[in-house]
Amino acid sequence: MRGFRFTDFQPDETPKGGFDNLLKLFGQLLNYTAGDAEEALAWMNELDKQYNLTNDDYGMGDFIEDLKNKGYLTENPTDGSFKITAKTEQTIRQSALEEIFGKLKKSGKGNHNSNKSGLGEEKNADRREYQYGDSLDQIDMTASIHNAQINHGLNNFTLTERDLEVEERDYKTLTSTVLMIDISHSMILYGEDRITPAKKVAMALAELIRTRYPKDTLDIVVFGNDAWPISLKDLPYLQVGPYHTNTYAGLELATDLLRRRKTHNKQIFMITDGKPTCLKENGRYYKNSMGLDRKVVNKTLTMAAQCKRLNVPITTFMIAKDPYLQQFVRQFTQVNGGKAFYSSLNGLGEYIFEDYIRNRRRTVR
Repeated sequence: MRGFRFTDFQPDETPKGGFDNLLKLFGQLLNYTAGDAEEALAWMNELDKQYNLTNDDYGMGDFIEDLKNKGYLTENPTDGSFKITAKTEQTIRQSALEEIFGKLKKSGKGNHNSNKSGLGEEKNADRREYQYGDSLDQIDMTASIHNAQINHGLNNFTLTERDLEVEERDYKTLTSTVLMIDISHSMILYGEDRITPAKKVAMALAELIRTRYPKDTLDIVVFGNDAWPISLKDLPYLQVGPYHTNTYAGLELATDLLRRRKTHNKQIFMITDGKPTCLKENGRYYKNSMGLDRKVVNKTLTMAAQCKRLNVPITTFMIAKDPYLQQFVRQFTQVNGGKAFYSSLNGLGEYIFEDYIRNRRRTVR
């Protein structure tokens, strides 16, 4: 079962024909159809009937042929079914990045330069005296020689440790991130599709890291009754299942993945819309969707505390507004020492991007 959220139709926002415009719509529909090319094309045919997306010069048949010729679709010769290609998957990721990062730049968020300095990569305008342990490439030789001339005179040139002047630098750390996505049944309940924005954010974040921070790492974990890792290419096809919410299993897997990473800075981003309702004990599931089950909650809080001991902060992006659920998130955040955002679906991407970029900058002395 897939949930949909309907809004007023805006005719000016529909494509005006041509391959590029139709491709953008096709990519958006693939997010909603979990990568089902045939369902997305069926929707496009229906929209074309109602709103005239194409014209006499370029029809849906032409568009499908172009998709195949340009490497976006493959056709099964036996039954004529269509499937998207790796090129389409990358196009969807790039589109998600442009959509979310464009909003971020437009709103002026995301530029969080630290007001402190340390060892690092990027020079800034601050200067200080040399201290034991500073690297030689930090020394500003021109300024240091100038200091020596002032301190000792021109006739008897001497350069001492006190004359040395060091350039401060802003340090950008390498970061390992695990993005946890809740795929329990509640992510499509109540007429609101929550899984599609979560997938879109994951694809955009992965594309951001791949293009701008290639030395950073991103692992993606989904959790329902159980938790398992998925690869980047699996994201367009991700669907909600008939699952409860085993947050404990998700956190346990996330910490195991981070233990294998050699970076110093590690973090977990968790997108969820509800409370933990499930545990797995001795091969059997313990489930309770009614209220806050203390057995499930206490085990989850214990895992949050363990993450704190491992210096792994958890940033929770809560996309539900129920007061008792927010109360649990506050308690969870307090135990872990992390952060929580109570985000709408529309602002989810900007929140995550802003926090990710800010967390990359650390002060190292």
